[in-house]
Amino acid sequence: MASSGSGRSASEGSSSTQSSSLQQRKKLSSICDTCKGKMQLVADLLLLCSETRPVVTADGVAVAETFEQCRDTVIARTKELSILTHDIQSQLNMGRFVEVGDRLLEMGDLVVSLTECSAHAAYLAAVETSGSQPCLPGLVDRYKVTRCRHEVEQSCGILRVTPLQDLTPQLLLELSQNISCNLKTLTDASGLASERSKDRFAKEQFKLSVKSISTSGTALLACVREVKTQPSELTRNRCVLFSAALVQAVNALVGFATEPQFLGRAASVSPEGKGVQTAVLGGAMSVVSACVLLTQGLRDVSQHPESSTKMADYRERLRNSACAVSDGCTLLSQALRERSSPRTLPPVNSHSVN
Repeated sequence: MASSGSGRSASEGSSSTQSSSLQQRKKLSSICDTCKGKMQLVADLLLLCSETRPVVTADGVAVAETFEQCRDTVIARTKELSILTHDIQSQLNMGRFVEVGDRLLEMGDLVVSLTECSAHAAYLAAVETSGSQPCLPGLVDRYKVTRCRHEVEQSCGILRVTPLQDLTPQLLLELSQNISCNLKTLTDASGLASERSKDRFAKEQFKLSVKSISTSGTALLACVREVKTQPSELTRNRCVLFSAALVQAVNALVGFATEPQFLGRAASVSPEGKGVQTAVLGGAMSVVSACVLLTQGLRDVSQHPESSTKMADYRERLRNSACAVSDGCTLLSQALRERSSPRTLPPVNSHSVN
């Protein structure tokens, strides 16, 4: 009898371990999607955009004052990135999916910061060349408000697709805080645009748009608090309903705010400045493209069991992607140090990071 009980206990333990591993893999897959989307959006807005503009923080301040500050920050970021990619592979080899996810989130934030500083460095270097004219700021910064829209859409998307049992108090708190933070940034940017605008309709429309996102946001966050205290399919469905209304309101606001008349004038860049800009942006694109491939590789690994016949191929792709990240960092650092590069295009499709 003791033997039978022991066997049953071992079987239950094994089942519990498998279930935990599956949940960790699902969580890692979700993190991969989040990081990939964030890196692609920032690259599309800053590296593949045809307009040359400075990069500002959520507070409206440039990410750096001088090219040298940007260069030193980016080079430091590339070193951190190399360490992170190595750590991600090490944690993955040990089957530590939670730690891999944590490191991947760090990598996503690091790549965003690196991309922002690289794009700003490219702008500063370009407008310093003879014959170039700096950007004339407008009422709205397109990059800032578009990033906010993406963050709100992403948080609402997580609320929409996450099963009730996975909507933990911690996750709900993180989503609420992210939504609130980005709505505040949109509200502040719109309020400032309303104050500065000389057009009567625009002044009023910015105010009305703020009221719209504020009302929608308040309604959604009330639903999130309810599902936290009274979890049920009914309360979760309310989050789905009201998140759709918020996304619609935010889309309307950002669509209006990014009309050409509110964005000012992009920099006019000389051929020499364009060469410097292309070298730096090309180096940054190499890094982002490689990090996107690395993230895709992690997602492939997380979605298949170790016994899969494809696992060896997935892990080989992962190693190749990590090498590509290192190569991209070298190329970007070289472009920043020399303000030029013999190789100005990224190794992956230069027109997209998809």
